[in-house]
Amino acid sequence: MSQYLWDTPEKLRALLCELVSWDSRTLTEGETTFSPKLEAKIKKLPYFQENPDHLELHDAGLGRQTVTALYKHPEATETVVLISHFDTVHTEEYGVLEPLAFNPEELTQKLHEHKDELPEAARVDLETGKYLFGRGTMDMKMGLTLHMAMIEKATKEQWPLNLILTAVPDEEVNSAGMRVAVKELVRLREEHNLTYKMFFNSEPSFSQGPEDNKEYIYSGTIGKIMPTALFYGKETHVGEPMRGMTANYIASFLTQLMEWNPAFAESDLGESTPLPVSLQQKDLKTEYSTQTPYRAAALYNVFLMKRNATEVMDLFEEVAKEAMANCNAAYKAVCERENTRGVGEVRVIRYEELLTYATEKLGADEVQRLKELALDHPEWDDRDMSIGIVDNLMIQCQELAPATVILYAPPYYPAINSSNDPLVKESVELIKKEASKFDLEVEQVHYFNGISDLSYVNYEDDGDGWTAFERNTPVWGDTYSIPFEEMADLKAPVFNVGPFGKDPHQRTERLHVDSAFVEMPHMIESLLRSLFQAK
Repeated sequence: MSQYLWDTPEKLRALLCELVSWDSRTLTEGETTFSPKLEAKIKKLPYFQENPDHLELHDAGLGRQTVTALYKHPEATETVVLISHFDTVHTEEYGVLEPLAFNPEELTQKLHEHKDELPEAARVDLETGKYLFGRGTMDMKMGLTLHMAMIEKATKEQWPLNLILTAVPDEEVNSAGMRVAVKELVRLREEHNLTYKMFFNSEPSFSQGPEDNKEYIYSGTIGKIMPTALFYGKETHVGEPMRGMTANYIASFLTQLMEWNPAFAESDLGESTPLPVSLQQKDLKTEYSTQTPYRAAALYNVFLMKRNATEVMDLFEEVAKEAMANCNAAYKAVCERENTRGVGEVRVIRYEELLTYATEKLGADEVQRLKELALDHPEWDDRDMSIGIVDNLMIQCQELAPATVILYAPPYYPAINSSNDPLVKESVELIKKEASKFDLEVEQVHYFNGISDLSYVNYEDDGDGWTAFERNTPVWGDTYSIPFEEMADLKAPVFNVGPFGKDPHQRTERLHVDSAFVEMPHMIESLLRSLFQAK
């Protein structure tokens, strides 16, 4: 009888279903209780009973914890970091089947009674018997399952290659878990004299369409940043509309220019970023009245490949100035038609400029008080607080209005790419070769487009490209920060190989069982072995 806990398809399937059953939706109590359960599970391996200090929990805020488990060979320095996240998105879309969302075996069986309600592609997959449905099966508790199997094998067989299993919370929102892990990985490297050889993630292989059953591997991850604007107009009564300017009117000009703007598009290695869109636009009135809305905010999603935060802010400022020129021209025409002077031209101000102005006018203590007023809202997230800080400052500096204040709101994921790294090139070829043994076609994608925690390692910046983010993110240093220097210090290529699945973040999220429990364990083990057998 095998002494291994997780070495067969059946044992892996049982482990996955157990991990999925630990409901760990982001920002719920389940996310906080997952880490101790995972720690207890890994502790069942004799290596971690003998080396308890190699298994650690690290505070990631709001009661959540990042887990690191270091397997260290006595004579090895080269180390592979295995990265996964254990939080999942929410489950309302499952409807009457929501109670089964975290029970993959039962849910998959029950779906046969609801086949008519499924999209055709999901129904066909269900009938093949080759898919396991459930929240987190694909994204991404199977990745964690595979890493647990690898670290067990390494400890049992005493591989001459160190592994650090790194499982993090909060990937689906702000990546607080990975941002904490960065500092711990620097510490572990120094403490144990490690050399990082590869940062290896197992986010799933994303289908490119309903008929697409190819396996994809990723040698980089796309970046994301969120340029944001607070629009400050002039209040008035609806009965005297020309005595004011609504923030909604101002906002409409910037949103028109930001949505699908090709100036923000990037291409690299034959791949392109999706175009920018607005993620949120709202006025800041909290109740109905006949006073016009004179403050509004908008968040815009921008994907990255090569640009850094400073370059995007410069471009955003250009677009904002063009949008406000259009706004001012249109407003001037209305004023001439109505034979009124109007309230003035809308200017564009960076948050860092507003902060300097407000500090000179009000003093540092008052500015800090205004910031803390916005931060003292536990029901607000980082985006709400960012907007609230700017709003509080502008209310005290209304002489700057009408104005569009441009800023950044969290999160920020830098783009990372290792496609040209020799080790990654070798690894791509090895994975293709191993996949062919299963008659699988594997294709390399240069930028994982699902956004991943690999953004926080192997950071490269020729200058101080992150400084525009620090200076223009109102909650920087209070509720949100990024360890840029440590990220740049974690030098090693990134690579992502994970199981095939479909429909992440949908009620039809599902995992291909052969890929997950047969093919991927073999392919990942072959890759890790190649890193020490090649010597």
